[in-house]
Amino acid sequence: MNIYVAISATIALALSIFSFPLLNNFYLLKLTPATTTTTTTNLEADLVVTNGVIFTGDDSLLFADSMAIKNGRIVSVGNYSAVQQLAADGTNVLNLQGKVVVPGFIDSHVHFIPGGLQMARVKLRGVNHKDEFVRRVKEAVKNSKKGSWILGGGWNNDLWGGNLPMASWIDDITPHNPVWLSRMDGHMGLANSVALQLVGITNLSEDPNGGTIMKTSSGEPTGLLIDAAMKLILPWIPEVSVDERREALLRASNLALSRGVTTVVDFGRYYPGESVQLSWEDFADVYQWASYSEKMKIRVCLFFPLETWSSLADLINKTGHVLSDWVYLGGVKAFADGSLGSNSALFHEPYADEPHNYGLQVMELESLLSMTMASDKSGLQVAIHAIGDRANDLVLDMYKSVVATTGKRDQRFRIEHAQHLASGTAARFGDQGIVASMQPQHLLDDADSARKKLGVDRAERESYLFQSLLANNALLALGSDWPVADINPLCAIRTAMKRIPPGWDNAWIPSERISLTDALIAHTLSAARACFLENDVGSLSPGKIADFVILSTSSWEDFAAEASASIEATYVSGVQAYP
Repeated sequence: MNIYVAISATIALALSIFSFPLLNNFYLLKLTPATTTTTTTNLEADLVVTNGVIFTGDDSLLFADSMAIKNGRIVSVGNYSAVQQLAADGTNVLNLQGKVVVPGFIDSHVHFIPGGLQMARVKLRGVNHKDEFVRRVKEAVKNSKKGSWILGGGWNNDLWGGNLPMASWIDDITPHNPVWLSRMDGHMGLANSVALQLVGITNLSEDPNGGTIMKTSSGEPTGLLIDAAMKLILPWIPEVSVDERREALLRASNLALSRGVTTVVDFGRYYPGESVQLSWEDFADVYQWASYSEKMKIRVCLFFPLETWSSLADLINKTGHVLSDWVYLGGVKAFADGSLGSNSALFHEPYADEPHNYGLQVMELESLLSMTMASDKSGLQVAIHAIGDRANDLVLDMYKSVVATTGKRDQRFRIEHAQHLASGTAARFGDQGIVASMQPQHLLDDADSARKKLGVDRAERESYLFQSLLANNALLALGSDWPVADINPLCAIRTAMKRIPPGWDNAWIPSERISLTDALIAHTLSAARACFLENDVGSLSPGKIADFVILSTSSWEDFAAEASASIEATYVSGVQAYP
């Protein structure tokens, strides 16, 4: 039986009175005003949540100890003495026993179905030795039919010293199976020689625009393909079935709920080199199916490839942005550059470990500007991937040009990742009203490699400038980029607060640490604002959907100091969804 037992309103009131003095002083000082209530008729709550430390995320009442829920939405937040008036004989009462409650987390950047698919493939995340890399591939071959593709990913060469993998690592154990293993960032992948031969990549193959075929000093392909070069192999990989993608959605949803995530911003199966139609196929085959058949478990805000902006504009003109309580049509996304780990993020200065390499500009600027302009004129929100300092400046310049042409309105243009910013660029985010959609957990992987690839001084001047962005009034929205990094908001929040990479004793760029409150807001209310969902989710405010998370801790002060807690329960629309 769930430990959060529904008991009668009378018993709950007694428990509340008994437990109230035990709550920490910090919380007690915050309990003003007494309550906020939505205006509606027949305020008989379905559920009253009480005797907790409820962080609402709403400045008008940042903390409360109770809230009432009816028909999946919050109708009152405040002290139990006021909220309990909405309890009746049929009302369930949830006694939190002093536990901390926060709004349901919003992950501002995921690739949801790819993440669910990856859960059933060769898992290489965290592998820190060549032998283990090879062992996991060998194990997958044992369980595969001759001639079938071996798929997987998540590898990070920085974990085993930086040397990039080669087809020769796995050729002997995969003589009859083509293999494709994507790097953790999705901007590079490893093919074995069977796959290279199948698709016709040889020493005579030329690099496509916006991509690189890695070769040895003698000109032979190593098996590594970067960014747009991946399009040479991806079309050869058998299409994932509808049933597999539907199972992936359910698998991903269960994982997200176990981490306290109730809403995701999904950028789909759109990577450099991938077909722009994959996101639309998933929308039709998976999300619409799940919504209509009532199989959705969390909310999704969908972004589609920028190249397909006219299709999205037409759809929104017919349906609006809100398809259901579960599925929202967000906007369009494009890529300006690659990734740091693949040495394809675009910088003003060359890579320290590749003096002639400045990175890749994945899409021609003229084309990017033209489609962004057209999208904005159609009222679509635009999000562009930019990691290197030069890529961020190029996108900011482009957004400024678009606004000068189409006019200033509430566009909420986004830059996805915004990892490395040149001097003065953080201020531009605030000045231009640009959303900085960032993923703190990438910091854990990048701290050592950034210092090698950029040099210590440049890396520490411009990497993951959370505090600088907030100080310049930028809207900071946090996410994971799952499956590139783990979908784990509590880890992301702790990382944004502490900035201590694995194996380090001290913080990396400590001046860029942010507070618990700022990190929570960035993963809830600001994340909602970053995709125009703030009227429904993001805070525990009257009128909003009752998505909330119960944490393991009973002390806000301890949580604020160490950000150490786990997920005890996740509620969606006022109904327990995990465990």
